[in-house]
Amino acid sequence: MNAIYLDNAATTAVSPAVLQEMLPFFTEHYGNPSSVHSTGRDARKAIENARRQVAAAIGANPQEIYFTAGGSESDNWAIKGAAYANRKKGNHIITTAIEHHAVLHTCAWLEKQGFEVTYLPVDRNGRVTPEQIEAAITDKTILITVMTANNEIGTIEPIAEIGRVAREHKVLFHTDAVQAVGAIPLDVQAMNIDMLSMSGHKFHGPKGIGALYVRRGIRIDTLIHGGAQERGQRAGTENLAGIVGIGKAIEIATENLEEKAAKLSAMRDRLIDGILERIPDVRVNGPRDGRLPNNANISVRYIEGESMLLKLDLAGIAASSGSACTSGSLDPSHVLLAIGLPHEVAHGSLRMTLGSDTTDAEIDKVLEVLPEIISGLRAMSVLNRETSTVTDEVFYNGTK
Repeated sequence: MNAIYLDNAATTAVSPAVLQEMLPFFTEHYGNPSSVHSTGRDARKAIENARRQVAAAIGANPQEIYFTAGGSESDNWAIKGAAYANRKKGNHIITTAIEHHAVLHTCAWLEKQGFEVTYLPVDRNGRVTPEQIEAAITDKTILITVMTANNEIGTIEPIAEIGRVAREHKVLFHTDAVQAVGAIPLDVQAMNIDMLSMSGHKFHGPKGIGALYVRRGIRIDTLIHGGAQERGQRAGTENLAGIVGIGKAIEIATENLEEKAAKLSAMRDRLIDGILERIPDVRVNGPRDGRLPNNANISVRYIEGESMLLKLDLAGIAASSGSACTSGSLDPSHVLLAIGLPHEVAHGSLRMTLGSDTTDAEIDKVLEVLPEIISGLRAMSVLNRETSTVTDEVFYNGTK
Protein backbone atom coordinates (compact mmCIF):
# COMPACT_ATOMS: atom_id res chain seq x y z
CA MET A 1 0.00 0.00 0.00
CA ASN A 2 1.28 3.45 -0.93
CA ALA A 3 2.20 5.68 1.98
CA ILE A 4 1.12 8.76 0.02
CA TYR A 5 -2.08 8.47 -2.02
CA LEU A 6 -2.49 11.19 -4.67
CA ASP A 7 -4.97 9.49 -6.99
CA ASN A 8 -8.25 10.63 -5.45
CA ALA A 9 -9.71 11.48 -8.86
CA ALA A 10 -9.59 7.75 -9.63
CA THR A 11 -11.19 6.68 -6.36
CA THR A 12 -11.29 7.56 -2.68
CA ALA A 13 -11.24 5.52 0.49
CA VAL A 14 -14.59 4.87 2.12
CA SER A 15 -14.67 7.10 5.18
CA PRO A 16 -15.04 5.38 8.58
CA ALA A 17 -18.29 7.25 9.25
CA VAL A 18 -19.75 6.04 5.94
CA LEU A 19 -18.67 2.47 6.60
CA GLN A 20 -20.26 2.51 10.05
CA GLU A 21 -23.48 3.80 8.53
CA MET A 22 -23.48 0.99 5.96
CA LEU A 23 -22.57 -2.02 8.10
CA PRO A 24 -25.99 -2.64 9.74
CA PHE A 25 -27.58 -2.89 6.30
CA PHE A 26 -25.51 -5.98 5.50
CA THR A 27 -26.37 -8.01 8.59
CA GLU A 28 -29.25 -6.44 10.54
CA HIS A 29 -31.44 -4.19 8.41
CA TYR A 30 -31.07 -6.25 5.24
CA GLY A 31 -34.70 -6.42 4.18
CA ASN A 32 -35.83 -6.08 0.58
CA PRO A 33 -37.10 -2.48 0.24
CA SER A 34 -40.02 -3.73 -1.87
CA SER A 35 -41.33 -6.04 0.86
CA VAL A 36 -44.39 -4.93 2.84
CA HIS A 37 -43.27 -6.27 6.23
CA SER A 38 -41.54 -4.08 8.80
CA THR A 39 -38.03 -5.21 7.84
CA GLY A 40 -38.72 -4.22 4.25
CA ARG A 41 -40.32 -0.95 5.30
CA ASP A 42 -37.24 -0.09 7.37
CA ALA A 43 -35.08 -0.68 4.33
CA ARG A 44 -37.34 1.56 2.24
CA LYS A 45 -37.07 4.32 4.85
CA ALA A 46 -33.28 4.13 4.68
CA ILE A 47 -33.34 4.50 0.89
CA GLU A 48 -35.65 7.48 1.00
CA ASN A 49 -33.49 9.11 3.66
CA ALA A 50 -30.45 8.71 1.40
CA ARG A 51 -32.45 10.14 -1.49
CA ARG A 52 -33.15 13.23 0.63
CA GLN A 53 -29.46 13.52 1.53
CA VAL A 54 -28.38 13.40 -2.12
CA ALA A 55 -31.07 15.85 -3.20
CA ALA A 56 -30.20 18.34 -0.45
CA ALA A 57 -26.53 18.35 -1.51
CA ILE A 58 -27.34 19.62 -5.02
CA GLY A 59 -30.49 21.67 -4.40
CA ALA A 60 -32.86 19.09 -5.87
CA ASN A 61 -36.16 17.50 -4.84
CA PRO A 62 -35.82 13.91 -3.52
CA GLN A 63 -38.21 12.63 -6.19
CA GLU A 64 -35.75 13.87 -8.82
CA ILE A 65 -32.99 11.49 -7.63
CA TYR A 66 -32.55 8.02 -9.13
CA PHE A 67 -29.94 5.62 -7.76
CA THR A 68 -27.66 3.85 -10.24
CA ALA A 69 -24.57 1.65 -10.20
CA GLY A 70 -22.19 4.57 -10.74
CA GLY A 71 -21.22 7.57 -12.84
CA SER A 72 -20.83 5.70 -16.13
CA GLU A 73 -24.30 4.20 -15.82
CA SER A 74 -25.75 7.59 -14.94
CA ASP A 75 -24.12 9.17 -18.00
CA ASN A 76 -25.32 6.38 -20.27
CA TRP A 77 -28.86 6.55 -18.93
CA ALA A 78 -29.12 10.33 -19.15
CA ILE A 79 -27.78 10.57 -22.69
CA LYS A 80 -29.40 7.50 -24.25
CA GLY A 81 -32.59 7.97 -22.29
CA ALA A 82 -32.97 11.61 -23.33
CA ALA A 83 -31.97 10.91 -26.93
CA TYR A 84 -34.57 8.19 -27.48
CA ALA A 85 -37.32 9.92 -25.51
CA ASN A 86 -36.94 13.01 -27.72
CA ARG A 87 -36.15 11.40 -31.05
CA LYS A 88 -39.33 12.71 -32.62
CA LYS A 89 -38.19 16.27 -31.86
CA GLY A 90 -34.72 15.88 -33.37
CA ASN A 91 -31.55 13.82 -33.44
CA HIS A 92 -28.73 16.29 -32.71
CA ILE A 93 -26.54 16.20 -29.58
CA ILE A 94 -23.85 18.68 -28.55
CA THR A 95 -20.88 17.75 -26.36
CA THR A 96 -17.18 18.56 -26.04
CA ALA A 97 -13.97 16.85 -27.09
CA ILE A 98 -12.77 16.42 -23.49
CA GLU A 99 -15.67 14.55 -21.93
CA HIS A 100 -15.16 11.33 -19.99
CA HIS A 101 -15.37 8.27 -22.20
CA ALA A 102 -18.66 7.33 -20.52
CA VAL A 103 -20.04 10.30 -22.45
CA LEU A 104 -17.91 10.17 -25.59
CA HIS A 105 -18.41 6.45 -26.20
CA THR A 106 -22.14 6.77 -25.54
CA CYS A 107 -22.37 9.58 -28.08
CA ALA A 108 -20.35 7.56 -30.60
CA TRP A 109 -22.74 4.64 -30.13
CA LEU A 110 -25.71 6.92 -30.69
CA GLU A 111 -24.14 8.12 -33.94
CA LYS A 112 -24.31 4.51 -35.16
CA GLN A 113 -28.03 4.57 -34.35
CA GLY A 114 -28.63 7.59 -36.58
CA PHE A 115 -28.06 10.47 -34.20
CA GLU A 116 -25.80 13.41 -35.07
CA VAL A 117 -23.22 14.59 -32.53
CA THR A 118 -21.21 17.80 -32.50
CA TYR A 119 -17.95 17.54 -30.54
CA LEU A 120 -16.94 21.09 -29.69
CA PRO A 121 -13.25 21.98 -29.36
CA VAL A 122 -11.93 23.57 -26.16
CA ASP A 123 -9.32 26.26 -25.53
CA ARG A 124 -5.81 25.55 -24.24
CA ASN A 125 -7.15 25.40 -20.68
CA GLY A 126 -9.87 22.94 -21.58
CA ARG A 127 -12.83 25.32 -21.55
CA VAL A 128 -15.78 25.54 -23.88
CA THR A 129 -17.76 28.79 -24.05
CA PRO A 130 -21.51 29.35 -23.91
CA GLU A 131 -21.14 31.14 -27.25
CA GLN A 132 -19.76 27.97 -28.83
CA ILE A 133 -22.68 26.01 -27.45
CA GLU A 134 -25.23 28.49 -28.76
CA ALA A 135 -23.63 28.61 -32.21
CA ALA A 136 -23.82 24.81 -32.45
CA ILE A 137 -27.55 24.57 -31.65
CA THR A 138 -29.82 23.72 -34.58
CA ASP A 139 -33.54 23.14 -34.87
CA LYS A 140 -32.79 19.41 -34.41
CA THR A 141 -30.77 19.76 -31.19
CA ILE A 142 -32.32 17.77 -28.35
CA LEU A 143 -29.48 17.47 -25.83
CA ILE A 144 -26.36 19.26 -24.62
CA THR A 145 -23.97 17.33 -22.38
CA VAL A 146 -20.95 19.10 -20.87
CA MET A 147 -19.00 17.91 -17.84
CA THR A 148 -18.93 20.16 -14.77
CA ALA A 149 -15.21 19.67 -14.22
CA ASN A 150 -12.64 17.67 -16.15
CA ASN A 151 -11.36 14.51 -14.53
CA GLU A 152 -7.84 14.85 -15.95
CA ILE A 153 -6.87 18.52 -15.90
CA GLY A 154 -9.43 19.79 -13.37
CA THR A 155 -10.91 22.57 -15.52
CA ILE A 156 -14.29 23.82 -14.26
CA GLU A 157 -16.67 24.64 -17.10
CA PRO A 158 -19.14 27.58 -17.16
CA ILE A 159 -22.04 25.29 -16.40
CA ALA A 160 -24.60 27.86 -15.25
CA GLU A 161 -24.09 29.92 -18.39
CA ILE A 162 -24.26 26.87 -20.66
CA GLY A 163 -27.40 25.77 -18.84
CA ARG A 164 -28.94 29.19 -19.41
CA VAL A 165 -28.27 28.92 -23.16
CA ALA A 166 -29.85 25.47 -23.21
CA ARG A 167 -32.89 26.71 -21.29
CA GLU A 168 -33.37 29.66 -23.65
CA HIS A 169 -33.33 27.33 -26.65
CA LYS A 170 -35.49 24.69 -24.91
CA VAL A 171 -32.79 22.04 -25.19
CA LEU A 172 -32.13 19.51 -22.42
CA PHE A 173 -28.87 20.00 -20.53
CA HIS A 174 -26.97 17.16 -18.86
CA THR A 175 -23.73 17.48 -16.93
CA ASP A 176 -21.32 14.79 -15.81
CA ALA A 177 -20.53 16.05 -12.30
CA VAL A 178 -18.67 12.94 -11.14
CA GLN A 179 -15.50 14.89 -10.30
CA ALA A 180 -17.33 17.98 -9.04
CA VAL A 181 -19.69 16.57 -6.41
CA GLY A 182 -18.14 17.07 -3.00
CA ALA A 183 -15.40 19.29 -4.47
CA ILE A 184 -17.24 22.48 -5.45
CA PRO A 185 -20.71 23.86 -4.60
CA LEU A 186 -23.47 22.65 -6.93
CA ASP A 187 -27.07 23.83 -7.22
CA VAL A 188 -29.07 22.33 -10.05
CA GLN A 189 -31.63 25.12 -9.90
CA ALA A 190 -29.20 28.03 -9.95
CA MET A 191 -27.04 26.30 -12.58
CA ASN A 192 -29.94 25.51 -14.95
CA ILE A 193 -29.16 21.78 -14.95
CA ASP A 194 -31.74 19.30 -16.23
CA MET A 195 -29.77 16.10 -15.53
CA LEU A 196 -26.69 15.48 -13.40
CA SER A 197 -24.54 12.37 -12.92
CA MET A 198 -22.52 11.46 -9.83
CA SER A 199 -20.59 8.51 -8.40
CA GLY A 200 -20.25 7.67 -4.71
CA HIS A 201 -16.67 6.41 -4.72
CA LYS A 202 -15.36 9.81 -5.82
CA PHE A 203 -16.32 11.43 -2.49
CA HIS A 204 -15.49 8.73 0.08
CA GLY A 205 -18.55 6.59 -0.54
CA PRO A 206 -18.57 2.97 -1.71
CA LYS A 207 -17.95 1.77 -5.24
CA GLY A 208 -20.84 0.46 -7.31
CA ILE A 209 -23.31 3.20 -6.39
CA GLY A 210 -24.16 6.44 -8.15
CA ALA A 211 -27.09 8.72 -8.77
CA LEU A 212 -28.77 10.56 -11.59
CA TYR A 213 -30.69 13.77 -11.05
CA VAL A 214 -33.53 14.29 -13.54
CA ARG A 215 -35.46 17.53 -13.28
CA ARG A 216 -39.15 17.00 -12.58
CA GLY A 217 -41.19 16.97 -15.78
CA ILE A 218 -38.38 15.67 -17.98
CA ARG A 219 -39.00 12.30 -19.60
CA ILE A 220 -36.19 9.87 -20.36
CA ASP A 221 -36.50 6.27 -21.49
CA THR A 222 -36.50 3.50 -18.89
CA LEU A 223 -33.05 2.07 -18.21
CA ILE A 224 -33.91 -1.46 -16.98
CA HIS A 225 -37.30 -3.15 -17.33
CA GLY A 226 -38.62 -5.76 -14.94
CA GLY A 227 -39.70 -4.12 -11.69
CA ALA A 228 -41.08 -1.02 -10.03
CA GLN A 229 -37.84 0.06 -8.36
CA GLU A 230 -36.75 3.70 -8.84
CA ARG A 231 -40.29 4.61 -9.82
CA GLY A 232 -40.31 2.01 -12.58
CA GLN A 233 -37.30 3.47 -14.35
CA ARG A 234 -34.53 1.13 -13.17
CA ALA A 235 -35.67 -2.35 -12.22
CA GLY A 236 -33.74 -4.54 -9.80
CA THR A 237 -33.50 -4.92 -6.04
CA GLU A 238 -31.77 -1.84 -4.73
CA ASN A 239 -28.16 -1.79 -3.50
CA LEU A 240 -29.36 -0.96 0.00
CA ALA A 241 -26.02 -0.63 1.79
CA GLY A 242 -24.51 1.28 -1.13
CA ILE A 243 -27.43 3.72 -1.23
CA VAL A 244 -27.10 4.34 2.51
CA GLY A 245 -23.38 4.86 1.93
CA ILE A 246 -23.71 7.43 -0.86
CA GLY A 247 -26.27 9.35 1.20
CA LYS A 248 -23.96 9.61 4.20
CA ALA A 249 -20.91 10.28 2.04
CA ILE A 250 -22.45 13.21 0.16
CA GLU A 251 -23.74 14.68 3.41
CA ILE A 252 -20.23 14.63 4.88
CA ALA A 253 -18.57 15.78 1.65
CA THR A 254 -20.71 18.89 1.33
CA GLU A 255 -20.38 20.00 4.96
CA ASN A 256 -18.10 23.06 5.31
CA LEU A 257 -17.33 22.65 1.61
CA GLU A 258 -15.80 26.08 1.07
CA GLU A 259 -13.44 25.68 4.00
CA LYS A 260 -12.29 22.25 2.82
CA ALA A 261 -11.89 23.48 -0.76
CA ALA A 262 -9.75 26.41 0.37
CA LYS A 263 -7.44 24.07 2.32
CA LEU A 264 -7.03 21.72 -0.64
CA SER A 265 -6.50 24.61 -3.07
CA ALA A 266 -3.67 25.97 -0.93
CA MET A 267 -1.93 22.58 -0.81
CA ARG A 268 -2.50 22.07 -4.54
CA ASP A 269 -0.95 25.46 -5.35
CA ARG A 270 2.02 24.76 -3.09
CA LEU A 271 2.55 21.46 -4.90
CA ILE A 272 2.33 23.05 -8.36
CA ASP A 273 4.51 26.04 -7.44
CA GLY A 274 7.07 23.76 -5.81
CA ILE A 275 7.29 21.62 -8.94
CA LEU A 276 7.70 24.64 -11.21
CA GLU A 277 10.44 26.04 -8.96
CA ARG A 278 12.39 22.80 -8.67
CA ILE A 279 12.01 21.17 -12.08
CA PRO A 280 12.78 22.81 -15.44
CA ASP A 281 10.77 22.16 -18.60
CA VAL A 282 7.46 21.47 -16.87
CA ARG A 283 4.09 22.96 -17.79
CA VAL A 284 0.78 23.01 -15.94
CA ASN A 285 -2.15 21.52 -17.80
CA GLY A 286 -5.39 23.38 -17.22
CA PRO A 287 -5.89 26.82 -15.70
CA ARG A 288 -4.32 28.00 -12.46
CA ASP A 289 -7.67 29.54 -11.49
CA GLY A 290 -11.03 27.89 -12.03
CA ARG A 291 -9.81 24.34 -11.52
CA LEU A 292 -10.82 21.66 -9.04
CA PRO A 293 -9.31 22.34 -5.61
CA ASN A 294 -7.48 19.02 -5.46
CA ASN A 295 -6.21 18.68 -9.04
CA ALA A 296 -2.60 19.14 -10.16
CA ASN A 297 -1.78 18.03 -13.71
CA ILE A 298 1.59 18.64 -15.33
CA SER A 299 3.49 17.64 -18.44
CA VAL A 300 7.19 16.94 -18.08
CA ARG A 301 9.44 17.32 -21.08
CA TYR A 302 11.75 14.59 -22.40
CA ILE A 303 10.35 11.67 -20.41
CA GLU A 304 7.38 9.32 -20.56
CA GLY A 305 4.64 9.46 -17.95
CA GLU A 306 4.45 5.77 -17.15
CA SER A 307 8.09 5.76 -16.05
CA MET A 308 7.32 8.56 -13.63
CA LEU A 309 4.39 6.62 -12.21
CA LEU A 310 6.45 3.49 -11.67
CA LYS A 311 9.25 5.42 -9.97
CA LEU A 312 6.77 7.27 -7.77
CA ASP A 313 5.11 3.99 -6.89
CA LEU A 314 8.46 2.54 -5.80
CA ALA A 315 8.87 5.63 -3.62
CA GLY A 316 5.48 4.95 -2.00
CA ILE A 317 3.55 7.63 -3.89
CA ALA A 318 0.41 6.79 -5.88
CA ALA A 319 -0.45 9.08 -8.78
CA SER A 320 -1.71 8.67 -12.35
CA SER A 321 -1.19 9.93 -15.87
CA GLY A 322 -4.88 10.62 -16.50
CA SER A 323 -8.22 8.88 -16.32
CA ALA A 324 -8.20 5.55 -14.49
CA CYS A 325 -10.72 4.24 -17.03
CA THR A 326 -8.08 4.38 -19.80
CA SER A 327 -5.01 3.37 -17.81
CA GLY A 328 -4.53 0.26 -19.95
CA SER A 329 -4.29 2.29 -23.16
CA LEU A 330 -0.99 3.27 -24.80
CA ASP A 331 -2.66 6.18 -26.57
CA PRO A 332 -2.02 9.66 -25.18
CA SER A 333 -4.82 11.39 -23.28
CA HIS A 334 -7.58 12.66 -25.55
CA VAL A 335 -7.97 15.58 -23.15
CA LEU A 336 -4.34 16.68 -23.46
CA LEU A 337 -4.47 16.34 -27.24
CA ALA A 338 -7.68 18.40 -27.29
CA ILE A 339 -5.99 21.30 -25.46
CA GLY A 340 -3.29 21.34 -28.11
CA LEU A 341 -0.44 19.26 -26.69
CA PRO A 342 1.64 17.20 -29.15
CA HIS A 343 1.75 13.43 -28.59
CA GLU A 344 5.27 13.60 -27.18
CA VAL A 345 4.24 16.09 -24.51
CA ALA A 346 0.93 14.40 -23.75
CA HIS A 347 2.78 11.14 -23.06
CA GLY A 348 4.78 12.90 -20.34
CA SER A 349 1.80 13.83 -18.19
CA LEU A 350 1.35 13.34 -14.47
CA ARG A 351 -1.88 13.84 -12.51
CA MET A 352 -1.79 14.17 -8.75
CA THR A 353 -5.14 14.57 -7.02
CA LEU A 354 -5.21 15.38 -3.32
CA GLY A 355 -7.72 14.11 -0.80
CA SER A 356 -9.19 15.09 2.53
CA ASP A 357 -6.40 13.20 4.32
CA THR A 358 -3.51 14.71 2.34
CA THR A 359 -1.02 16.50 4.59
CA ASP A 360 1.57 19.23 4.13
CA ALA A 361 4.25 16.70 5.05
CA GLU A 362 3.14 14.51 2.14
CA ILE A 363 3.37 17.45 -0.25
CA ASP A 364 6.89 18.12 1.06
CA LYS A 365 7.81 14.49 0.39
CA VAL A 366 6.58 14.65 -3.20
CA LEU A 367 8.54 17.85 -3.78
CA GLU A 368 11.61 16.11 -2.41
CA VAL A 369 11.25 12.90 -4.43
CA LEU A 370 9.83 14.03 -7.78
CA PRO A 371 12.78 16.22 -8.92
CA GLU A 372 15.18 13.34 -8.30
CA ILE A 373 12.96 10.93 -10.24
CA ILE A 374 12.66 13.25 -13.22
CA SER A 375 16.36 14.06 -13.23
CA GLY A 376 17.21 10.36 -13.24
CA LEU A 377 14.76 9.53 -16.01
CA ARG A 378 15.98 12.39 -18.17
CA ALA A 379 19.55 11.18 -17.79
CA MET A 380 18.49 7.84 -19.31
CA SER A 381 16.10 9.22 -21.94
CA VAL A 382 16.90 9.35 -25.64
CA LEU A 383 14.79 12.49 -25.78
CA ASN A 384 16.42 15.85 -25.09
CA ARG A 385 16.29 19.43 -26.24
CA GLU A 386 18.33 18.58 -29.35
CA THR A 387 16.24 15.58 -30.45
CA SER A 388 12.79 16.89 -29.49
CA THR A 389 10.64 18.37 -32.23
CA VAL A 390 8.50 20.25 -29.69
CA THR A 391 9.45 23.91 -29.41
CA ASP A 392 9.16 26.02 -26.28
CA GLU A 393 6.27 27.92 -27.84
CA VAL A 394 4.33 24.72 -28.48
CA PHE A 395 5.18 23.23 -25.08
CA TYR A 396 4.32 26.19 -22.90
CA ASN A 397 1.57 27.59 -25.11
CA GLY A 398 1.50 30.80 -23.10
CA THR A 399 1.69 29.09 -19.70
CA LYS A 400 5.40 29.56 -18.90
